[in-house]
Amino acid sequence: MQDGFHNERLSVLPRSVVKDALGRRLLRRLVVTHAGYYPRAETHLMERPGGAPETILLVCTDGTGFVEMLGQQHRLGAGHAVVIPSGVPHVYGAAADRPWSIWWCHLQGSDVGELLSVGELDALRPLVVLRNVERVVALLDEILSTLERDHAPVRLLATTAAAWRLLAQLAVDRLEPAPGDPLERAMEYVKDRVDGPLRVPELAAMVGVSPSRLGALFRRATGGGVIAYQTSLRMARARHLLDTTAAPVKAVADEIGYDDPYYFSRLFRRIHDVSPSEYRRRVKG
Repeated sequence: MQDGFHNERLSVLPRSVVKDALGRRLLRRLVVTHAGYYPRAETHLMERPGGAPETILLVCTDGTGFVEMLGQQHRLGAGHAVVIPSGVPHVYGAAADRPWSIWWCHLQGSDVGELLSVGELDALRPLVVLRNVERVVALLDEILSTLERDHAPVRLLATTAAAWRLLAQLAVDRLEPAPGDPLERAMEYVKDRVDGPLRVPELAAMVGVSPSRLGALFRRATGGGVIAYQTSLRMARARHLLDTTAAPVKAVADEIGYDDPYYFSRLFRRIHDVSPSEYRRRVKG
């Protein structure tokens, strides 16, 4: 790798600062130890045969590059992010013909692994196609700008907060369906007909997958099956009506697709631990 790139930005915490941060209760769960931006990084090449002590996040905003680890090569272009877990040997670099521009950061802390697992990110599945590159770059810029200012504990806490949002955004981008894919079309169908009957085999056939596959896609993205997703949407609508109108419980049940108000009340209580009427009487705000 060359000594630097034109207009690059870079901030690296001293080891003593990292050690101190990892000893603090609020920071030890997630610390940003390095952050940077390399625009049009010609000849950029990084090899770590023993891996890095931190987890590395790279976000490509222009050009192309590659990451190699565990015998696999992953190609990156604009709008792609890649996670390299700590301790995993790796090589990454810019393509010769269209060198990438990348934002990057290194992360340590007790919660890094769990945050990655939420988005099902690991060394075998390291890539994310970003839905909103600008939002991710804004968070990385916030982290880098803060570190460039100073390394006071309160500043590091600010970078920790931004890093949490950053990893959460990666998880959302990884798990939410892409526009037009079967899961996205099925979810939109359920949202548009939240008060209507729902037959999973018919919905699966409509979007071109088997009922079992559709159920697996919903569980991966939402934590529950198709009917559970419809129920969650119905309950969100019910809470809104109970909070903002004086409509009787029976009318609320009818509005969200339940013909039997007693069944609706039992289901509402099972989910919320209170009846619809009790929920309405609660002071909120």
